[in-house]
Amino acid sequence: MIRRKAIQEQAFIVQIQRYDRWYDGDFVKSNLVAIRVSLVPFISLLLFGIVIWNFSALAVAQSLVPDDVKHDTPGQVIKQGQSIHMDVDLAVVNVTVTDPYNRLVTGLAPENFRVFENNIEQEIQYFSSEDVPISIGVIFDLSGSMGNKVGKAKEAALQFFKTANPQDEFFLVGFNERAEVLSPFTNNVDDLQSRILSASAKGRTALLDAIYLGLREMRTARNAKRALLIISDGGDNSSRYNENDLKRLVREADTQLYSVGIFDPFDYRSRTPEELNGPSLLSEVTELTGGRAFSVGDVNELPDIATKIGAELRNQYIVGYRPSNKSHDARWRKIKIKLRTPKGLPPLSVYAKTGYYAPSL
Repeated sequence: MIRRKAIQEQAFIVQIQRYDRWYDGDFVKSNLVAIRVSLVPFISLLLFGIVIWNFSALAVAQSLVPDDVKHDTPGQVIKQGQSIHMDVDLAVVNVTVTDPYNRLVTGLAPENFRVFENNIEQEIQYFSSEDVPISIGVIFDLSGSMGNKVGKAKEAALQFFKTANPQDEFFLVGFNERAEVLSPFTNNVDDLQSRILSASAKGRTALLDAIYLGLREMRTARNAKRALLIISDGGDNSSRYNENDLKRLVREADTQLYSVGIFDPFDYRSRTPEELNGPSLLSEVTELTGGRAFSVGDVNELPDIATKIGAELRNQYIVGYRPSNKSHDARWRKIKIKLRTPKGLPPLSVYAKTGYYAPSL
């Protein structure tokens, strides 16, 4: 998505000298000449006629000016060194880079990145690799199918909260057959932990509704960087929204999605068609946003994976550019990030959102 950002520009002063001129445009200094007294009445009459002519011409000219245009408003004086602010379009992309062993790669420079929008390379004008405050929503599965996994899932969520910074904010959505905001945005991690620990698993699974609710809750976030962490077994059998609805919303939201999928073995007999579709569903929606889907076969791996996701969110590159396509046509624009891998490094993998909708105004 395109964000609106205030950019400071240096103002320079242009001084314009104004000179007194006669109505014919020439400034003339003439010597005083002695004039006969007999010419005074003639000159007085001539000057009176000129004044009357100028007044009439001015009245006609003013009648041609629209009434809603003001000509007496003084211009704003911009002093040297003063800054002015103007809004410009800036596309911002969070980028994760990993090595062949799925380890985070840090320390890259702007020249290592190339950004393409609809196959046209863009000039990178903003780059950062610093840890910035994040607004995070945790979407936690409390359906009956999580019964034997919910203990470790809670442990994973608690471990994830431990990666928080003081400036971060969190909210919590729990879901079974219906999705509910268990806690709105807060900096109080202890309160979130107690709410998770007291929750119990039961009922059907409305995963899509829960993600939808989380994205809606994210609209009140204070931080520019935003993410959802989904902890679920991936099955959905109770949502009002369908996959197409969710994917459309995910494309419009400027939020990264990460998922921890706790899946039963593929040949597990009691798995429903919805549960079988769970891994692909979570992979597709996270890939659209530049996040990642982690599959867990052993629930004992959950805390370590949650810690890994927390570390990944802290070690992303932020790349910004002003799109060369200035049209506000509300069309989908594809984004592709490519790397100029530094010498001595193995082939690297890049994760970033796949595109955004251009603004409509």
